[in-house]
Amino acid sequence: MSTSYDPLALESQICFALTVASRGVISAYRSVLEPLHLTHPQYLVMLALWQHETLPVRKIAELLRLEAATVSPLIKRLEALDYVEKARSNYDERVVEVSLTETGIQLRRTAEAIPGQMMAKLDMGEADLRELHATMTRLIDAVDASHTIDTASPADAVSSDAASA
Repeated sequence: MSTSYDPLALESQICFALTVASRGVISAYRSVLEPLHLTHPQYLVMLALWQHETLPVRKIAELLRLEAATVSPLIKRLEALDYVEKARSNYDERVVEVSLTETGIQLRRTAEAIPGQMMAKLDMGEADLRELHATMTRLIDAVDASHTIDTASPADAVSSDAASA
């Protein structure tokens, strides 16, 4: 019996593979992050702050591709753990900046072991993960580009066509 490719088979769908992989990877992080008292979303906030030291809440949301209203409770929990602190910007009182506390800075030393722990847990080497990351980044770029095309108004398309004529 020959099996033919079914383009609508669940196991053929990129969306399904991404969903299952995402849930699995986030679940694998749980036991690694638990000793640091972090959830995966909180870990992402900490990664942004370890890279940039101090960031406005809106910039953290932008980096994580989340709404500021989603990031705020994460920051509040990190504040309760004494990993971060919030303060009004000296330049613009409307802007709330988040920075690492000494405890948050020290936590980075412990967190530096996480990538290696995850490689072992996933049984994937650094080269495999770099290749996967590059592929995922290309996918993100393609999705971003498709959203730009989808959200362009008909007037934009007409003016773009006129400009290229």
